[in-house]
Amino acid sequence: MRVMQLTEYGPNARFSASDWPDPQPGPGQVRLRVVSSSLNPLELKIRFGQVAAGPELPALLNADVAGYVDQLGEGVTAFQPGDAVIGCAGGLKGTQGALADFMLADARLLSLAPRQLPLTEAGTLPLATLTAWSGLIERAALQSGERVLVHGATGGVGHFAVQIAKACGAEVHARVSTPAKAEIARQLGADQVSLYTEESIEEAVTRLTQGQGYDLVFDSVGGECLAQSMTAAAVGARVVSINTRSTQDLSLMHSKGLSLHVVFRALPLLTGQGRDQEAAQLAQIVQLVDAGLIRPWIAEKRFGFHQINEAHDYLASGQAIGKVLLTHEGI
Repeated sequence: MRVMQLTEYGPNARFSASDWPDPQPGPGQVRLRVVSSSLNPLELKIRFGQVAAGPELPALLNADVAGYVDQLGEGVTAFQPGDAVIGCAGGLKGTQGALADFMLADARLLSLAPRQLPLTEAGTLPLATLTAWSGLIERAALQSGERVLVHGATGGVGHFAVQIAKACGAEVHARVSTPAKAEIARQLGADQVSLYTEESIEEAVTRLTQGQGYDLVFDSVGGECLAQSMTAAAVGARVVSINTRSTQDLSLMHSKGLSLHVVFRALPLLTGQGRDQEAAQLAQIVQLVDAGLIRPWIAEKRFGFHQINEAHDYLASGQAIGKVLLTHEGI
């Protein structure tokens, strides 16, 4: 099979095409004929050597996959050859990623793909939707009628958080940088939008909540946004963050009695814990997609697998809004 591989990690690492033997599924695995994937910030960090979570070299990255079941390993009964599936299924230590003609995946990490979304676009869903779902639903127990603030509301995870919160009956407020992103956030279902380039978090909380604050704050950015999340949260509220690689003063969290829920959605792949729950969570997300309640906002520039270097440059540039789509168009 043809693949796009890395032969080193670090600031100068680049992908190159190569030939690998066709993989054969082991017990509990399926082999997928890959149709699409998408790019997540985690892949940039792995490539640049900033986190030691990547596969052994030479390495195939990309956790997200959408494709067709091609072969079944021993003991797999949940799928049949030809099934269209999605999953966050590889590209980390001990697993092959999706940048290849075929991918091996633990069947527990897969769900049938949405019927109302082309498989060529379904590769944008798994990691980002699971991250938003885990933070809002599994960890913070979002309830209908609650007021939610989403930082980075047009980013890869943030734009799904807006939609999931809205689908759960929340009043959703979005925090973004530009009027163009504000319009996208509204199209995604945000009830109110504030621009952090024009309005401080204190001013936004006063204007939009009459100073009461938010029941739940979803931070998809980290750093200063985590501190702002504590400022925006109401007394006794919950803060969810997907980027806590920073030093913070937790005095405000203490004085308000806040709870902090940290989500690192790669843990089922890295540790094996939680794999048995993965398919059920994905299936619930797929139901929301098929019901028209969630859709991926795909970045303006789209890439084939053979353009993975350009895709990395695009995501690193900060120009992408939503998810960066990768489709298997020949390697």
